Amino acid sequence: MDKRLHYIDWLRVMAFGSLILFHCAVPFVEHYTWEINNQETSPWITRVIWWLHQWRLPLLFFIAGVGVRFSLKKRSVPAFMGERFVRLFVPLAFAIFFITPFQVYFEWLQKGRIEEGFLDFYPTVYEIVPYPDGAFTWSHMWFVAYLFVFTILLLPIFSMSKVKWFKGWVPFLSALFASPITHLVLALPFVGYFYWLYIDWPEQGSLISDWYVFVSSITFYLLGFLLGSLQNFWNNCLTYRKLFLRIAVVLAIVLMWTYFWNWEANKPSEQDQIYTFGLFNAFHIWTIILACIGYTMKYLNFENKYLSYLNTAVYPFYIMHQAVIVASGYYVLQWEAPIFIKLFLLIVICLATIGLLYHFVIRNTMITRVLFGMKWRKKKPATAIP
Repeated sequence: MDKRLHYIDWLRVMAFGSLILFHCAVPFVEHYTWEINNQETSPWITRVIWWLHQWRLPLLFFIAGVGVRFSLKKRSVPAFMGERFVRLFVPLAFAIFFITPFQVYFEWLQKGRIEEGFLDFYPTVYEIVPYPDGAFTWSHMWFVAYLFVFTILLLPIFSMSKVKWFKGWVPFLSALFASPITHLVLALPFVGYFYWLYIDWPEQGSLISDWYVFVSSITFYLLGFLLGSLQNFWNNCLTYRKLFLRIAVVLAIVLMWTYFWNWEANKPSEQDQIYTFGLFNAFHIWTIILACIGYTMKYLNFENKYLSYLNTAVYPFYIMHQAVIVASGYYVLQWEAPIFIKLFLLIVICLATIGLLYHFVIRNTMITRVLFGMKWRKKKPATAIP
């Protein structure tokens, strides 16, 4: 599979787009303390958010792994690692000192922890006191931090793709995916991760003690890399997309009815049904990923000027989106207006603000392109996720 996979580009754009919509909606979720919160919450938004939360990031880690496969086909291992450093670590460091402080400031302002202006608050970032005690945090950029660490840890495996012996296994591995059963079996490791890790190490985003998220995410990343060159895997995602979608829908209904509809009362870590939840949710997440691949292959395997533009823009949008949502949300959430009016305004403000900054500033100067994870000069973007 040496040709460009345009459907992966579309899937990447849509996955990051859903992430922006997700964070615009989080302030209205029940029983959840985010960086900013609306006084009134929505049960319907809450259920949709809990459902999206299960699979949005696994999908992004998987796409990132596919991107690694194609990136290594075009460059040496040292060049690949250099590119990863520039596109992951540099934006991460920039965001920690110049993007996420806005989020902490408006969060603390809403919670009444501080009253001073931003210029008085900002120097506290350089005290390097980790959040929540201090203002030093990577916040939503944890995804980038994890990707960078995963890349370092998996580099020996990634490097094997340059070895002829490793390439010799591709036909054998591809043959294993002649049946959709093999696709489904790949959900089993995630069942085990939930049983063995979730209870003691629930989601934290802290890297050091976040074992459930760490192990499951690095597995999705590795699977994307390993499956990226297996033609039968992709072909069967297309052929059996309806089967995967039906399974995903049935499991989503079961999970919604049993857990998500009353999440606070039915948290799996507090219930005897934890093993049922772990089994169903692992297959739920994986079949959604398989179905997304299949349907984008069917309907979005093409390129146009919009895809080229959006595929380059999504990373800067991701880096900035949460700061814009929190900063604007601090004011919007104070208004006396229905929830869906506030949600609509947050989406419009976020997209318009970042869109203008990206179009007229970020993409047009070398230094901003590098700081926001883009190639330092304009050229046709690669398939790889940042």
